[in-house]
Amino acid sequence: MERTEAIKKINELVGQDLRLLANKYGITVFKNDKKNKGWAGHVVERCLGLPLNSAQSPNFGSWELKTICLKRRKSGDLCVKETMAITMIDPYNVERTDFEESHLLSKMKKQVIVARIWESVLEETSELYAVTTFDLGDSEVYNQVKEDYNLVRNTIIGKGFSALSGKLGVYVQPRTKGAGHGSTSRAFYARVPFLTKLVFSNFTLKNDEFKTE
Repeated sequence: MERTEAIKKINELVGQDLRLLANKYGITVFKNDKKNKGWAGHVVERCLGLPLNSAQSPNFGSWELKTICLKRRKSGDLCVKETMAITMIDPYNVERTDFEESHLLSKMKKQVIVARIWESVLEETSELYAVTTFDLGDSEVYNQVKEDYNLVRNTIIGKGFSALSGKLGVYVQPRTKGAGHGSTSRAFYARVPFLTKLVFSNFTLKNDEFKTE
């Protein structure tokens, strides 16, 4: 299935309860009181008629599926719950690769982002709210992501891989990824304001909204 067709079909799921669809397709949400973190993505795969992909980020050749959660503020308004990992950072390749040929750009061109509403840890219900992509055709978005990438690249060249910090980047940040707080692996993450910009078209980026709600 091509990316454009997948996006069209996922759009048809907007407004539906993924938890009910999980029951319909026999997708395990909890087992022995432990949540299957990828359950929502598995539901979308099943709805598309695709086999379950065992990889952490389902890869269907021409596109990849990513899911993010929205949550409700006290006012009832929706906001993005947390950042989203885009791809791991290989310091050797980043140091030697321009943005235009980078793994980061390649990944962003392929990824399809499904936003669902997270209601509680019990996951008794979860509405599929929207499907979106990284709008790299928008010159402001493209140029800012490129600037963020080059900042990471120049930091690696000038100060070393260990100098990377989540404080870097406006739209995309480098952060540790892996088991435990002592992990030395890092990945490119889409910041909460960036994801908000993608999901809610009327969003205006503000410097004080970088932190996760």
